[in-house]
Amino acid sequence: MEKASELVFIPSAGMGHLVSAVEMATLLVARHDRLFITVFIMKLPFDSKGTESYIASLEASPVSPRVNFITLPKVPAIDNHISPNSFRNQFIESHKPHVKNAVAKLTESESDSRPRLAGFVIDMFCTTMIDVADEFGVPTYMFFTSPAGFLGLLFNLQRIRDVYNKEVSEFKDSDAELALPTFVNSVPANVLPSVLLDKDGAKAILGYAKRFRETKGILVNTFMELESHALDSLSDGETPPLYPVGPILNLKSDDSQSDSKQAQQKSDVLEWLDDQPPSSVVFLCFGSMGSFGEDQVREIAWGLERSGLRFLWSLRQAPPKETVASPSDYSDPKAVLPEGFLDRAVGIGKVIGWAPQVAILAHRAIGGFVSHCGWNSTLESLWFGVPVATWPMYAEQQLNAFELVRELGLAVEIKMEYRRDFYGESPKVVKAEEIERGIREVMVQDSDLRKRVKEMSEKGKKALMDGGSSHSSLEHFLDQIFL
Repeated sequence: MEKASELVFIPSAGMGHLVSAVEMATLLVARHDRLFITVFIMKLPFDSKGTESYIASLEASPVSPRVNFITLPKVPAIDNHISPNSFRNQFIESHKPHVKNAVAKLTESESDSRPRLAGFVIDMFCTTMIDVADEFGVPTYMFFTSPAGFLGLLFNLQRIRDVYNKEVSEFKDSDAELALPTFVNSVPANVLPSVLLDKDGAKAILGYAKRFRETKGILVNTFMELESHALDSLSDGETPPLYPVGPILNLKSDDSQSDSKQAQQKSDVLEWLDDQPPSSVVFLCFGSMGSFGEDQVREIAWGLERSGLRFLWSLRQAPPKETVASPSDYSDPKAVLPEGFLDRAVGIGKVIGWAPQVAILAHRAIGGFVSHCGWNSTLESLWFGVPVATWPMYAEQQLNAFELVRELGLAVEIKMEYRRDFYGESPKVVKAEEIERGIREVMVQDSDLRKRVKEMSEKGKKALMDGGSSHSSLEHFLDQIFL
């Protein structure tokens, strides 16, 4: 009988990274009955209640008998007033001894009945763990939870920096456009991720990208039919083998990440949507770290009111200034909304706090999605065939918005270059007129955009079926593990 193999998954802390890693692990063990996976969990000191609930649900009820979870010990407190890159680097680096100890415990009992350690699967911020894998003499693979377009951008810019000594941070506040192999269209400098426009940030991120090349292969949460140009551009013989295996989604995430109060909120929201006509409601939700200042909240309210369209708005309160924390629900949203707004919205609009996003996107009443363009949210909207109006906030979301609007024609733009800093501050306020325009555009029925999104939705589902592109790609990856 074929010897069983074990992979150690090391995702970054944070809901998006952890959920994707768990779904990837679940998919892999479902495809091979001799594969075991242990997922190491790093807990941020400011994890949201949703993240805490999700971790607790994993520990209480594992997703598979062959997927094990180990929550790593807490690390010494890190000053949360330092730069985001320094915080992330210190946080992950400080887990290295705990990872080494945990892997040592897994392997010390290795016997004929014990699975052999076949490798590490890390995410993009955990490249320092390649050193630990090397100590144990096993290969490292990467699971890239963002699009292939962003992966290609990082490789492109890392080569430009190292070969031509050109710093990408020089493009800050520039109207330059970059011709890069990963994209059909030139990329405006104002949609580059904020971290790349900061000299220290660019040094850190492109340092990660350089180490990506040390991996034995990269699993990417995308599918060939969605990002064919970007994926083809990375088949250059200099990049590790790519395995596009998406769309990988947790379509039950609302249940695993919610408590009893949120379960009631979900019930109330779905009950309200049941009373709305098909494809009539625009849904506004900006991710687990998405929040706005009061000026911007009022502009959104005015934009919605001017549009006259039905809406469901997940409105979250920003954390205190210059602290790293998750947004929370308002105790009374009336305090930040225009006077009388909620009264005038009765019957056509609903303002909520936390949102059961998957259940909402799946509902027949939803006709459009104003989104921050996080990659998980993007794949969810495509899965359910809901067109997006792009309003990026942070990370690589500006680039995702560019790719969706300009490269793929799968979204409309509200403000592609909008961005917030690590503490949730933004120098710009998007005006009600722009918001109204984007909402009206995304809600047009029978538009070419809606047809393209529905077509891509079907292609994504077929990619995962037996014989589909992602199904075959995953098979090739498993062949590597069991060589």
